[in-house]
This record gives sequence, structure tokens and C-alpha cells, in this order.
Amino acid sequence: MAQGTGSINSDYKDWEWSADAGERARLLQSPSVETLPKSGESQGNGLGATSALGAVFIVVNAALGAGLLNFPAAFSMAGGVAVGITLQMCMLIFIIGGLVILAYCSQASNERTYQEVVWAVCGKVPGVLCEVAIAVYTFGTCIAFLIIIGDQEDKIIAALVTEPGEAESSRWYTDRKFTISITAFLLILPLSIPKEIGFQKYASSLSVIGTWYVTAVIIIKYIWPDKELVPVEIPTSPSTWTAVFNAVPTICFGFQCHVSSVPVFNSMKHPEVKTWGAVVTAAMVIALFVYTGTGVCGFLTFGAGVEQDVLLSYPSNDIPVALARAFIILCVLTSYPILHFCGRAVLEGLWLRYTGVTVEEDVIRERRRRLLQTISWFLLTLLLALFIPDIGKVISVIGGLAACFIFIFPGLCLIQAKLSEIQETRAISWWSQVSYGVFMVTLGAFIFGQTTANAIFVDLTA
Repeated sequence: MAQGTGSINSDYKDWEWSADAGERARLLQSPSVETLPKSGESQGNGLGATSALGAVFIVVNAALGAGLLNFPAAFSMAGGVAVGITLQMCMLIFIIGGLVILAYCSQASNERTYQEVVWAVCGKVPGVLCEVAIAVYTFGTCIAFLIIIGDQEDKIIAALVTEPGEAESSRWYTDRKFTISITAFLLILPLSIPKEIGFQKYASSLSVIGTWYVTAVIIIKYIWPDKELVPVEIPTSPSTWTAVFNAVPTICFGFQCHVSSVPVFNSMKHPEVKTWGAVVTAAMVIALFVYTGTGVCGFLTFGAGVEQDVLLSYPSNDIPVALARAFIILCVLTSYPILHFCGRAVLEGLWLRYTGVTVEEDVIRERRRRLLQTISWFLLTLLLALFIPDIGKVISVIGGLAACFIFIFPGLCLIQAKLSEIQETRAISWWSQVSYGVFMVTLGAFIFGQTTANAIFVDLTA
């Protein structure tokens, strides 16, 4: 994109922005990313540590996750393989465009995280809305993770303790609410309390291995199916034209890596928008193959009878699938603290900005506030996870928020960045970029409104 001369909106200073609040917000970055101090003004000077190939790996890692478990059900809701793949391909154009826009605006504003770019480029109100959206999104994702833990533990425990011929174990220690609670209190809560989470690099590698293994198992099980796995019905077209949009939240949730993308871009040795375009295109194509392979093979294996969590459709005693369940549990156990850490950092940044208190002045109360935030976050997500039956209901809500990060905020940033340019004459390219930004905001608002309204309607009438 052509860069004109001009200043970017900086009225976020009206909220008494401090370096401490900025540092807190800067914590919201992708695992395995080392960003340089902003004060060094090294952006664009080739001082980053990440190569283009390394950036591809990190972006793929940020995009792939437990959301792939819901893709076979999304293909079923969309009306079959052809519709599902077409929908993904259409959305991928805007997903890649949003990632490129964020890099462009990051360079223009010299900011290093998603929310800081929105603050600097769009101003106070969109900046606050962005941070609130990030907090709600991470909160909802933590709920989805706890539900996934319960799903996988149900199947693993059933294989271990259920007697032959017994339909389902009725023992108290196999109750879903008990297993989720004991796992959360013993493993997740202790990992969520620390001020820093240095293990995130190792967790990200584990997530990649687990994701690829799950995809491989689902594809192999489709090619060489077990005799008892017979699909109920395989839809070839959507029941109604609006049914196609039921798959959109899953796609948005799966491909949403935009919040992590800005720190990745700034960690590159040569952070250039053109190079970044090639990086994110390669990364999204890889993610597309993984999600499509999982979605198509899982859907064709079980047809319309596929569960919202595809692993629940397989028998409990299937050993390769049981190993996949164990991988997913490990991935989620390490990913929950990272997402909670991100949400907590955003809330802390909002608190510091609202009160105008620096970290040095508030160092004693910081620990107390962190413990209160962590315990409240943990208990609320656990309580909701115990009473929400499947991940589909959660993804249908947070998938709409993911559309905000993919479409609305990048579109607003592009519009504001282009309007801030000082040009005597505005070429066709300028108008086309502004029009593209307006279209992205409009499309994102439609997706967010439609998916959120549909989720609320379905939950209220279920």
C-alpha cells in the first residue's frame, strides 16, 4: 500500500496513557515472540530476531488450535464439502487482507501490539472497545477450553473404568462436573496465578504437535474407517441460504490470529509489508489445508451426525483417538493460562489508564489485585463451563467477536490511516483502499450481528 505523509490519530493520550500501561498492554503477544523495546525505535531497521520462515511458523501456530475440533460440524451446518470450502476460500481473502492492513498501520503508527495500533490509529473510543473485546474474547475462549477438557476426559475415563457391556459409568468420580473442576483447580489455577508465564514457548510447540496429530488421525480414520463408523447422512447443500452463516463463527474463531500478528510482524528481521504479505499468505494456506482436511474428513466420516467436538464421535476405546484426546487436553491446559494472562494484561492496562496510577506507585496492591482478577476469572469461566453443554454454543458467540478482530478493527484502521494522509490529489488507489476498508467494516458488522443474534436466539429457544 502506498504511504503518504501525515500524522496518525493520537488522542489516546487524553486517557493519561503512561509507559507502564503501555508495557502492560504490550504483554498481549503471541507465544514464542520476542519483541524489541519500543524505545529503541528499531522498527524497520532489520534488528528483529525472527526470519520470514520463522514468522510463518509462528502465525500458523497462532491460527491453529482447539477450534479445529468444531470444523467438521461447521461443514455439516454449512451444507456440505463444496459450500464449506467455498466459504473458507472467500473469507480467506479478507483474513489475509486484514493481517496486511495491521502490519501497514503498525508501521505507520510505530506501535507493536494489536490494541496499541487501534488506539494510535483510530483513537480513544475504538481503542477501549478493542481492549474490551479482547478481554471478552479471551474469557470466552477460556470457557471453551474447559468444556473441551470435560469432553475429552469423559471419553478417556469411559474407556478406563466402564465395564464391558456397561452403557455408561455412574461412579461419582466420573461425573463431568467433578472431573473438570478437579483438573481446573489442581492444574490450571496454579499455572494462571504467576505474574509471568515463561513456559509459553514450550506450550506453543506442544500445541502445534497436538494439532497436527489430531488432523492426521481424523484423515487416517476417514481413509481407513472402522467398520462401526457409518455416516448417518451426508448433506450436499444447505437447508436454507442463512444456514451457511452458521459456519462463519467457527471459521473466524479458527483463523483468528490477528491479535497476535502485530508483535510477530515487529519481531521480524526485515519488517516490511510486502514480505509480511507473503508470510501471512503462506501461513493461511497451511492453516487452510489443516482445517479443510479436518473438516472434510471428519464430516464425511460421520455426516450430519458429527458432534460439535468431532473427537466425541469416535469410540472411547480407540487408542489413536485416545492419544489425540490426551494431546488436546495438554494443549488446552497450557493454553488457558496464556489466554488468561492476555486478558488480565488488557484489564490491568485499562485499570492503570483509568486510575492514572503507575506500576511503581501501585506495586503493593498489584499482587492483591492480580490474585483477585485471577481467582474471579477462573471461577467464572469454570462455573459457565460446567453448565454449557458443548463448545459449539461458545464458539458461536466468540466467533462473532473474532470477526471484529478480522474485519472491523483492521477496516477502521485502514480508513483512518488513509484519511490521515496529506495529499494534494487523491488517486484511484487511495479511494479503492478506503472503499475496501468501508467494505470490511460493513462485512464484519454484518457477521458479528448475524452470528451473535443467531447464537442468542438458539440458546434462548434451545
